[in-house]
Amino acid sequence: MNAYRDQYAQLFKNGRNIVLIAISADPDTALASWARDAEFPFLFASDTGTAVGKLYGAIARFPGLTNRNLFVVGPDGKIAYRATPFREIDPTAYTELGAAVAKLVPADTTAH
Repeated sequence: MNAYRDQYAQLFKNGRNIVLIAISADPDTALASWARDAEFPFLFASDTGTAVGKLYGAIARFPGLTNRNLFVVGPDGKIAYRATPFREIDPTAYTELGAAVAKLVPADTTAH
């Protein structure tokens, strides 16, 4: 999650026309505390019942563990990119993610 935070502006256009939601099986109170302490600029959702995890194949074969999967959902609601599992320690994974997001979100044409 730190890599997402540290690359948020670049990968996710600083949240412009993008909503990033990290879903975890952890309780919402733990997620809220962690998000606040680590200053994550995106949303967290708690899936303690693992319904979403099961739907997207994130439940590991070992009890209490989940796979780290990543999905980019386009404006049409369809999955435009998937990384199952997401290779968070591989720098090329972020290049691929950035390219997938760039395909869906038009470049910012306003001058700064």
